[in-house]
Amino acid sequence: MEVKGLLVVDVDSTLIMEEGIDLLGEEAGVGQQVAQITERAMQGEMDFREALEARVSLLKGLEVDIFDKIAQRIHFTSGAKQLVNTLHQMGYKVGLVSGGFHETIDPLAAQLGIDYVKANRLEVEGGRLTGRLVGSIVTKETKQVSV
Repeated sequence: MEVKGLLVVDVDSTLIMEEGIDLLGEEAGVGQQVAQITERAMQGEMDFREALEARVSLLKGLEVDIFDKIAQRIHFTSGAKQLVNTLHQMGYKVGLVSGGFHETIDPLAAQLGIDYVKANRLEVEGGRLTGRLVGSIVTKETKQVSV
């Protein structure tokens, strides 16, 4: 089938109802600190990259099985599955571009048969998060270029 077009969708609070970093922060017992950093970024006191790195640093030491745990708390936004299915039936591709993490997004993408994913990757050593990111960071500028 000929590809007719491409829909690129954000993930947190768009494709899904939750914010992945908030769920990870809650599980790590640092939910309030994560929220405070997010608020500072929203007030323009920090840029996205700086805020993301600060929030990710709070996740240091979490075991990688945390992703299975938070997957149980993630819900697709009403109509998301139907939208993706309908677009695929019509010959469209669907991509996700997110400032969130491959570790939480890739399983969701697999569930929906998403064609492309661009997100951040958390560094893992010895089965635990290091509190750092690996590779380039997806920012709002990245999202604009991806479209």
